Amino acid sequence: MSNADIIDGKAFAEGLRGRVAELAASFEQAAGRKAGLAVVLVGEDPASEIYVRNKGKQTIACGMESMEHRLPADTPETDLLALVEQLNSDPAVDGILVQLPLPDHMDEQKVIATINPDKDVDGFHVISAGRLAVGQKGFVACTPLGCLMLLKDRLGDLSGLDAVVIGRSNIVGKPMAQLLLRENCTVTIAHSRTKDLPEVVRRADIVVAAVGRAEMVKGDWVKPGATVIDVGMNRLPPTEDKPKGKLVGDVDFAEVSQVAGAVTPVPGGVGPMTIAVLLRNTIVAAHRNAGLELAEDAI
Repeated sequence: MSNADIIDGKAFAEGLRGRVAELAASFEQAAGRKAGLAVVLVGEDPASEIYVRNKGKQTIACGMESMEHRLPADTPETDLLALVEQLNSDPAVDGILVQLPLPDHMDEQKVIATINPDKDVDGFHVISAGRLAVGQKGFVACTPLGCLMLLKDRLGDLSGLDAVVIGRSNIVGKPMAQLLLRENCTVTIAHSRTKDLPEVVRRADIVVAAVGRAEMVKGDWVKPGATVIDVGMNRLPPTEDKPKGKLVGDVDFAEVSQVAGAVTPVPGGVGPMTIAVLLRNTIVAAHRNAGLELAEDAI
């Protein structure tokens, strides 16, 4: 039996999509058009196919326009860059997302760098990362921003809290640390080379695990009452009960839920937040691109 409160990302994401849908309706009235999200998929990666399909469905369900561009895996990089430039200059497109990973012959950084930062709703552009680092208005990667929303919903003001982010990727770890700094936390970024990682984690009021190792964070790593956000998504080897392999996070949920004050489950925690925040970023981009006022902190 779990002692920790379970943080329901699915329910929070549903509420966020509801707020986006309201804003999308008022935007359409004010701007005379729907907010538009363009998603580009190159090749036929099965996981990417599912993501793109879900993004398209949820975009339409929120009352925005979904524009999908599917290119074969052997598309020349120059063709993809030309498509991105075309979307940059299309006034009906507010957000551009190029689904990663790209085929091996394409340079992901070069493709992301071609996206107009004001349409970079994924928050991966180096200018978006720079704006976050220096405290300017820009777009933040969807997963860390979703984590922050769950933390603030749970804890309110985060000022003065000790936070440990395990993982230093450009997509989650680094922007997560910047967001927590912005909320006046004392932030440590830990990783595979950190000495005595359990001891470092044990100091934290907030733990964000984003390292990609199944059930790495154990119960005795966690300070009693801490809030634990599990970004990991790992599949264990198949068993008779779970022929596809059980889906688990980077946190040993059974152990940590006995110690933590609150913890996100996998699945149903951080996962649903990512697309919901993408939709939130798109409606924010639409308002900025159309020069319309929006209280961004309210969504």
